[in-house]
Amino acid sequence: MSDLLIELFSEEIPARMQARAREDLRRLVTDGLVAAGLHYKSAGAFSTPRRLCLTIEGLSDESPTLREERKGPAVGAPDAAVQGFLRATGLDLDQLERRDDKKGQVYFAVIEKPGRRAPEIVAEVLESAIRNFPWPKSMRWGAGSLRWVRPLHSILCLLSSEAGAEVVALEVDGIVAGNTTEGHRFMAPGRFAVSSFDDYRARLKAARVILDSAEREEHIWHDAQNMAFARGLELVEDRGLLAEVAGLVEWPVVLMGDIAPAFLELPPEVLQTSMKEHQKFFSVRNPKTGRIEGFVTVANRETADHGATILQGNLKVLSARLSDARFFWENDLRTVRAEGLEGMGAGLADVTFHNKLGSQADRIRRIEALAREIAPLVGAQPDLAAEAARVVKSDLRSAMVGEFPELQGLMGSYYARAAGLPEAVAHACKAHYSPLGPSDDVPSEPVSVAVALADKIDTLTGFWAIDEKPTGSKDPFALRRAALGVIRLVLGNGLRLRLSEIADEALGKTVFAREITIARQDEQPFMADDLLRQFPNASIPGEDSEKIADLLSFFHDRLKVHLRDQGIRHDVIDACLAMPGNDDLTLLVKRAEALSAFLGTEDGGNLIQGFRRANNILTQAEEKDGVEYSYGADPKFAESNEERALFAALDTAEAAIAPAMQAEDFAAAMGAMAALRAPIDAFFEAVQVNSDNQVVRRNRLNLLSRIRQICLSVADLTRIEG
Repeated sequence: MSDLLIELFSEEIPARMQARAREDLRRLVTDGLVAAGLHYKSAGAFSTPRRLCLTIEGLSDESPTLREERKGPAVGAPDAAVQGFLRATGLDLDQLERRDDKKGQVYFAVIEKPGRRAPEIVAEVLESAIRNFPWPKSMRWGAGSLRWVRPLHSILCLLSSEAGAEVVALEVDGIVAGNTTEGHRFMAPGRFAVSSFDDYRARLKAARVILDSAEREEHIWHDAQNMAFARGLELVEDRGLLAEVAGLVEWPVVLMGDIAPAFLELPPEVLQTSMKEHQKFFSVRNPKTGRIEGFVTVANRETADHGATILQGNLKVLSARLSDARFFWENDLRTVRAEGLEGMGAGLADVTFHNKLGSQADRIRRIEALAREIAPLVGAQPDLAAEAARVVKSDLRSAMVGEFPELQGLMGSYYARAAGLPEAVAHACKAHYSPLGPSDDVPSEPVSVAVALADKIDTLTGFWAIDEKPTGSKDPFALRRAALGVIRLVLGNGLRLRLSEIADEALGKTVFAREITIARQDEQPFMADDLLRQFPNASIPGEDSEKIADLLSFFHDRLKVHLRDQGIRHDVIDACLAMPGNDDLTLLVKRAEALSAFLGTEDGGNLIQGFRRANNILTQAEEKDGVEYSYGADPKFAESNEERALFAALDTAEAAIAPAMQAEDFAAAMGAMAALRAPIDAFFEAVQVNSDNQVVRRNRLNLLSRIRQICLSVADLTRIEG
């Protein structure tokens, strides 16, 4: 058994590509070794800005000898068949064996593939991995044909065991594998030899290179936190930035600086975003004031002045960047104070949202009207919701959002306060995009909820109206995210909304729907017909319910994914979707949760079996007799105590289930349904439904119909599997 060490040393690898590259190197090499017949105990991949490294422990020394037997044609078979078999096996006729078979003698080929030594296999696999490496972007350099993310300088490929270390013989486009590597570019230049992975890792550290990216991240975070704590400040956590910065340095040196007082009045998010996007700085916050007062930068080397020169240079660049941000901020504030937030957004009339759905200003008018309709349903004031809807997109025309698009919404909240608008409007500016992802908070303030719902529903109905729905994995307008956002807003706030009615209302506010309606009201049918020719897939409220039904089905598909993540089975959801009111998502989920809990009990599982048995017998009888057994079960025709007990139990359950369903107390309804389990079981054990007496048979089938009707009044149990 040997240990394998591979290093591919190059110019700087972009930080965003390193994690994927580590995994690709591990996968390509280990899969190739296993396919060639070698085995190993463990493998680990590492990266720094200038190297990819793979270590494999417990690699077998050679692949096993393989012996394969193939049965060929019969002796005496046509020559073409024999020659084809020889070509397939690579043998000559005199190398074939003749063996007795049931119908005579046949040819057999015995093929032996001798094992190969590990160095030979490693060289072959590594060369293939290098030449076929799946970089998102790669380049060629010099006169060679090799492509790599940046020019590849050296290959280290070493097999080590108790007997010593062996360099694997390998050459790729003039680069010959060896046992040497380089340390830090500036602090420890020059090459040095290594003999194993442990030796390699230790020598790299001595040469000012920390091999493990996780170790570099921990080092950066620990030092940065300590520096901030020593000054009574706190580091703003940003794990994505931490991973990126760790991919930019081989020997992280953490430095902390102060932000000039002239910039401290900028919104904290502006400072944080500017420093992160332009210079990869961490923000340092004063916990007492919430202001960003300092920054942390990570250098790639130690200096004699302990980073003072580096900090001075960074501060010079930072001041220029923050001066730009301050200019944007002050310019935007002047616009807001002079023209109001609506004035800032006036230019949205010239910004196209979609060529079939009008401008951003058209969209804002639709959202405003829809928010006014939704507001009473979520406990918001309609006028306030409409006012918020008019301005929530205005910051898209601000200089700050033009520079930092990720601040849209957030800057709107600052500008709304500067314009003297109500706090609810400012909150709506920031929150109406939410929730954007599964970890994003769900807005709860009524005005924010009304505008957020209007924004997302307008997006969905607009693109549904012009038949631009997601297909397969393609969703260019993020409609799946919008639908999930609606679902989380509704469920997170316990809202009782009829989505089909709101969607129909939203459809009526699309550009072409409004224009067609106006043309008809003005008795200009030719204009309406012309618009319909321009938009052949247009959906007009009251005239096309198919798109509403299709959109509702899209919501249901997203809801299934959402609930499945919470442990509710898809067949349980389907059983509830089949019931009336399935566009009321809160009601739907309440029913699904109760049914899921019910089916998790012993009574629930057994009752499903009893229901299924009753439904199967009844369905077969109805198909055979050509009639529907749904009325007339009379206890006077009951012949056994079990039959009479089932009549009584059904009466009791029906009396309890109906008011419980009316009160939407699904747990109580299913509890009453669970009480049917024992009498149904006893009935089937004691009673033969298909009696020779036709009156008794019909009465019992009608009794089964009552079981079906009562159970189906709670949920469509025919959709429950297993």
